[in-house]
Amino acid sequence: MIAPELGLLRGFEVRVGGRPVDLPISVQRVVAFLALHERPLQRLYIAGNLWLDSSEERANASLRTALWRLGRQGSPLVLVSGTQVSLSPEVVVDLLEVRRQAQRVLRRETSLLTDVDDLCVAGELLPDWYDDWVLIERERFRQLRLHALDTLCEELTAAGRYGAAIEAGHASVASEPLRESAHRLLVAAYLAEGNIGEAIRQYRFFRELLRNELGLDPSPQMELLVTGLPIQ
Repeated sequence: MIAPELGLLRGFEVRVGGRPVDLPISVQRVVAFLALHERPLQRLYIAGNLWLDSSEERANASLRTALWRLGRQGSPLVLVSGTQVSLSPEVVVDLLEVRRQAQRVLRRETSLLTDVDDLCVAGELLPDWYDDWVLIERERFRQLRLHALDTLCEELTAAGRYGAAIEAGHASVASEPLRESAHRLLVAAYLAEGNIGEAIRQYRFFRELLRNELGLDPSPQMELLVTGLPIQ
């Protein structure tokens, strides 16, 4: 059996055998909710969280309808057992794959170069969804990815893999431009590479951005990093 693929990064998408599967929005929400929790959930809990403004009876009816619609698709995405519902273990979820990579990077349990591409291009979790349960998980994943990218930049710089280090640094900066730690690591990577001009350019970019957006100057740690360079 071909394993279904569930995409939650950069938007919701289901593919089976490479072909997209069109699901109603109510079904999408159930599938995404189950994927983010990674464990069997009680029907009442799912219905209560996904249909907050409905009565318990209506919420349960909405969940039954969503599961019925999902069953008509013939896609083995969800398992229903008594009062519990879970995502099928055969489903490959992009978010979970990237999250595991990020966690391995932070634990230094992986070959760093193999993780650069996936972590650099990983998009935002369900960017056009605004449910509270999505917003919480989106921020959790954003912070995990940023710290993993910072670790990649630092470790790859130490290993002399400057191209990959700079790629990771730029991905972190692009995701959160006002985050100084990412800029410091990127400046340090340029300096280690011997690319003084790029280090100065990156410092100046961050300094102007910080002043324009927040009215602040870079921290002493950043200033120390560029001591002796013609940064004015």
